[in-house]
Amino acid sequence: MRIPYEAPAPLGKEPIELAPEIASAILLTLAAGWRRAQAFSDVSPLAGEVLMTERLRDGMRSALKSQKYPWRKTLIVLPGTESRSSKQVRIPDGRTDIPLMLIEVFLRTEEHDPHAIIECKRIAASDTDLCRQYVVEGMDRFATGKYAINHAIGFMVGYVLAGTADESADGINAYLSRKSRKTDSLVSADMSVEAKSWISRHRRPIPSKPIQLHHALLTFAGGEN
Repeated sequence: MRIPYEAPAPLGKEPIELAPEIASAILLTLAAGWRRAQAFSDVSPLAGEVLMTERLRDGMRSALKSQKYPWRKTLIVLPGTESRSSKQVRIPDGRTDIPLMLIEVFLRTEEHDPHAIIECKRIAASDTDLCRQYVVEGMDRFATGKYAINHAIGFMVGYVLAGTADESADGINAYLSRKSRKTDSLVSADMSVEAKSWISRHRRPIPSKPIQLHHALLTFAGGEN
Protein backbone atom coordinates (compact mmCIF):
# COMPACT_ATOMS: atom_id res chain seq x y z
CA MET A 1 0.00 0.00 0.00
CA ARG A 2 1.38 3.40 -0.96
CA ILE A 3 0.95 6.17 1.62
CA PRO A 4 0.32 9.55 -0.09
CA TYR A 5 2.91 11.70 1.66
CA GLU A 6 2.80 15.42 1.00
CA ALA A 7 5.63 17.95 0.88
CA PRO A 8 7.13 18.98 4.25
CA ALA A 9 5.75 22.11 5.85
CA PRO A 10 7.86 25.24 5.27
CA LEU A 11 9.96 26.78 8.00
CA GLY A 12 8.29 29.55 10.00
CA LYS A 13 4.89 27.87 10.29
CA GLU A 14 1.70 29.86 9.96
CA PRO A 15 -1.06 29.25 12.54
CA ILE A 16 -3.20 26.22 11.75
CA GLU A 17 -6.28 27.42 9.88
CA LEU A 18 -9.42 25.29 9.69
CA ALA A 19 -11.76 25.80 6.76
CA PRO A 20 -15.38 26.69 7.68
CA GLU A 21 -16.57 23.24 6.62
CA ILE A 22 -14.09 21.62 9.03
CA ALA A 23 -15.28 23.82 11.90
CA SER A 24 -18.86 22.84 11.00
CA ALA A 25 -17.88 19.15 11.00
CA ILE A 26 -16.39 19.50 14.49
CA LEU A 27 -19.51 21.27 15.78
CA LEU A 28 -21.75 18.61 14.22
CA THR A 29 -19.66 15.88 15.84
CA LEU A 30 -19.93 17.70 19.18
CA ALA A 31 -23.71 17.92 18.89
CA ALA A 32 -24.04 14.24 17.93
CA GLY A 33 -21.64 13.23 20.70
CA TRP A 34 -23.63 15.13 23.31
CA ARG A 35 -26.87 13.44 22.24
CA ARG A 36 -25.19 10.06 22.70
CA ALA A 37 -23.59 11.11 25.99
CA GLN A 38 -26.99 11.79 27.51
CA ALA A 39 -27.98 8.15 27.04
CA PHE A 40 -25.86 7.50 30.15
CA SER A 41 -27.83 7.81 33.37
CA ASP A 42 -24.98 9.56 35.16
CA VAL A 43 -24.98 12.55 32.78
CA SER A 44 -27.02 15.31 34.43
CA PRO A 45 -26.54 18.90 35.66
CA LEU A 46 -25.44 17.37 38.98
CA ALA A 47 -22.57 15.44 37.42
CA GLY A 48 -19.01 16.68 37.62
CA GLU A 49 -17.36 18.48 34.73
CA VAL A 50 -14.79 15.71 34.23
CA LEU A 51 -17.45 13.01 33.92
CA MET A 52 -19.47 15.12 31.45
CA THR A 53 -16.38 15.63 29.32
CA GLU A 54 -15.48 11.94 29.31
CA ARG A 55 -19.03 11.04 28.27
CA LEU A 56 -18.94 13.72 25.57
CA ARG A 57 -15.63 12.36 24.26
CA ASP A 58 -17.05 8.81 24.18
CA GLY A 59 -20.16 10.10 22.44
CA MET A 60 -18.12 11.88 19.77
CA ARG A 61 -16.10 8.75 19.09
CA SER A 62 -19.27 6.69 18.87
CA ALA A 63 -20.80 9.17 16.43
CA LEU A 64 -17.71 9.02 14.22
CA LYS A 65 -17.91 5.23 14.10
CA SER A 66 -21.34 5.48 12.48
CA GLN A 67 -21.64 5.77 8.70
CA LYS A 68 -23.37 9.15 8.86
CA TYR A 69 -20.42 11.52 8.63
CA PRO A 70 -18.05 11.56 5.63
CA TRP A 71 -15.23 12.90 7.84
CA ARG A 72 -15.40 9.91 10.20
CA LYS A 73 -12.00 8.58 9.07
CA THR A 74 -10.19 11.91 9.07
CA LEU A 75 -11.14 13.37 12.49
CA ILE A 76 -9.52 11.77 15.55
CA VAL A 77 -10.82 12.47 19.07
CA LEU A 78 -7.91 12.12 21.50
CA PRO A 79 -7.82 11.60 25.28
CA GLY A 80 -7.31 14.67 27.45
CA THR A 81 -3.62 15.45 27.58
CA GLU A 82 -1.12 17.70 29.31
CA SER A 83 0.03 20.50 27.04
CA ARG A 84 2.78 23.10 26.72
CA SER A 85 1.87 26.65 25.78
CA SER A 86 5.02 26.97 23.65
CA LYS A 87 8.07 25.00 22.54
CA GLN A 88 10.16 26.93 25.09
CA VAL A 89 8.10 25.55 28.01
CA ARG A 90 9.69 22.30 29.23
CA ILE A 91 7.13 21.23 31.83
CA PRO A 92 3.45 21.06 30.77
CA ASP A 93 1.57 24.16 31.95
CA GLY A 94 -1.93 23.22 30.84
CA ARG A 95 -4.33 20.35 30.21
CA THR A 96 -6.51 20.16 27.14
CA ASP A 97 -9.95 18.62 27.69
CA ILE A 98 -10.63 17.23 24.19
CA PRO A 99 -7.78 17.50 21.67
CA LEU A 100 -8.52 16.75 18.00
CA MET A 101 -6.28 15.60 15.15
CA LEU A 102 -7.12 15.92 11.45
CA ILE A 103 -5.41 13.65 8.95
CA GLU A 104 -5.37 16.32 6.22
CA VAL A 105 -3.77 18.88 8.54
CA PHE A 106 -1.07 16.41 9.59
CA LEU A 107 -0.23 15.58 5.97
CA ARG A 108 0.01 19.29 5.17
CA THR A 109 1.89 20.52 8.24
CA GLU A 110 3.50 17.44 9.85
CA GLU A 111 2.30 18.91 13.16
CA HIS A 112 2.19 16.24 15.90
CA ASP A 113 0.43 18.41 18.49
CA PRO A 114 -3.40 18.63 18.38
CA HIS A 115 -4.82 20.54 15.42
CA ALA A 116 -7.88 21.76 17.35
CA ILE A 117 -8.65 21.99 21.06
CA ILE A 118 -12.00 21.85 22.85
CA GLU A 119 -12.08 23.39 26.34
CA CYS A 120 -15.10 22.43 28.46
CA LYS A 121 -16.73 24.39 31.31
CA ARG A 122 -19.98 24.35 33.25
CA ILE A 123 -22.15 27.43 32.71
CA ALA A 124 -25.42 29.00 33.88
CA ALA A 125 -26.56 32.56 33.31
CA SER A 126 -27.75 32.79 36.91
CA ASP A 127 -24.31 31.87 38.30
CA THR A 128 -21.91 34.82 37.92
CA ASP A 129 -18.98 32.74 39.21
CA LEU A 130 -19.47 30.12 36.47
CA CYS A 131 -19.70 32.91 33.87
CA ARG A 132 -16.42 34.32 35.18
CA GLN A 133 -14.76 30.90 35.10
CA TYR A 134 -15.95 30.31 31.53
CA VAL A 135 -14.17 33.50 30.48
CA VAL A 136 -11.09 33.54 32.75
CA GLU A 137 -10.34 29.79 32.82
CA GLY A 138 -11.61 29.07 29.32
CA MET A 139 -11.70 31.84 26.73
CA ASP A 140 -8.73 33.70 28.19
CA ARG A 141 -6.51 30.63 28.00
CA PHE A 142 -6.94 30.73 24.23
CA ALA A 143 -6.60 34.52 24.05
CA THR A 144 -3.33 34.58 26.02
CA GLY A 145 -1.85 31.72 24.02
CA LYS A 146 -1.75 29.26 26.92
CA TYR A 147 -3.90 27.03 24.73
CA ALA A 148 -3.65 26.60 20.96
CA ILE A 149 -0.84 29.10 20.49
CA ASN A 150 -0.32 27.92 16.90
CA HIS A 151 -4.04 27.74 16.08
CA ALA A 152 -6.25 30.34 14.41
CA ILE A 153 -9.44 28.62 15.63
CA GLY A 154 -10.44 27.09 18.98
CA PHE A 155 -13.56 25.52 20.48
CA MET A 156 -15.38 25.96 23.79
CA VAL A 157 -18.11 23.74 25.24
CA GLY A 158 -20.43 25.06 27.93
CA TYR A 159 -22.52 22.52 29.88
CA VAL A 160 -25.68 24.54 30.58
CA LEU A 161 -26.69 23.60 34.14
CA ALA A 162 -29.80 25.79 34.27
CA GLY A 163 -31.85 27.91 31.88
CA THR A 164 -31.32 28.08 28.14
CA ALA A 165 -28.23 28.26 25.94
CA ASP A 166 -29.21 31.79 24.87
CA GLU A 167 -29.44 32.89 28.51
CA SER A 168 -26.00 31.43 29.21
CA ALA A 169 -24.52 33.29 26.23
CA ASP A 170 -26.12 36.47 27.60
CA GLY A 171 -24.63 35.76 31.03
CA ILE A 172 -21.14 35.40 29.56
CA ASN A 173 -21.57 38.61 27.59
CA ALA A 174 -22.83 40.43 30.69
CA TYR A 175 -19.63 39.47 32.51
CA LEU A 176 -17.51 40.67 29.56
CA SER A 177 -19.47 43.93 29.48
CA ARG A 178 -18.83 44.54 33.19
CA LYS A 179 -15.13 44.06 32.51
CA SER A 180 -15.22 46.51 29.56
CA ARG A 181 -14.55 43.68 27.11
CA LYS A 182 -17.48 43.92 24.72
CA THR A 183 -15.19 43.21 21.75
CA ASP A 184 -14.75 39.67 23.16
CA SER A 185 -18.52 39.02 23.25
CA LEU A 186 -20.20 35.90 21.90
CA VAL A 187 -22.15 36.44 18.67
CA SER A 188 -24.66 33.94 17.33
CA ALA A 189 -23.05 31.97 14.50
CA ASP A 190 -24.55 31.79 11.04
CA MET A 191 -23.68 28.15 10.46
CA SER A 192 -25.87 25.27 9.32
CA VAL A 193 -25.38 22.88 12.21
CA GLU A 194 -27.73 20.76 14.28
CA ALA A 195 -26.96 22.68 17.47
CA LYS A 196 -26.88 26.44 17.91
CA SER A 197 -23.42 27.91 18.32
CA TRP A 198 -21.69 31.24 18.90
CA ILE A 199 -18.44 32.84 17.76
CA SER A 200 -16.07 35.21 19.55
CA ARG A 201 -12.85 36.81 18.29
CA HIS A 202 -9.86 37.74 20.42
CA ARG A 203 -6.62 39.61 19.96
CA ARG A 204 -3.49 37.83 21.11
CA PRO A 205 -0.08 39.02 22.28
CA ILE A 206 2.11 40.18 19.41
CA PRO A 207 3.32 38.54 17.18
CA SER A 208 0.55 35.94 17.41
CA LYS A 209 -2.45 36.41 15.15
CA PRO A 210 -5.99 36.77 16.56
CA ILE A 211 -7.96 33.63 17.39
CA GLN A 212 -11.60 32.83 16.66
CA LEU A 213 -13.49 30.68 19.16
CA HIS A 214 -16.55 28.57 18.38
CA HIS A 215 -18.84 28.08 21.40
CA ALA A 216 -21.24 25.13 21.74
CA LEU A 217 -23.52 25.64 24.75
CA LEU A 218 -25.02 22.22 25.44
CA THR A 219 -28.28 21.72 27.31
CA PHE A 220 -29.46 18.55 29.01
CA ALA A 221 -32.20 16.17 27.86
CA GLY A 222 -35.55 17.37 29.12
CA GLY A 223 -34.24 20.89 29.65
CA GLU A 224 -34.73 24.02 27.56
CA ASN A 225 -32.80 24.65 24.34
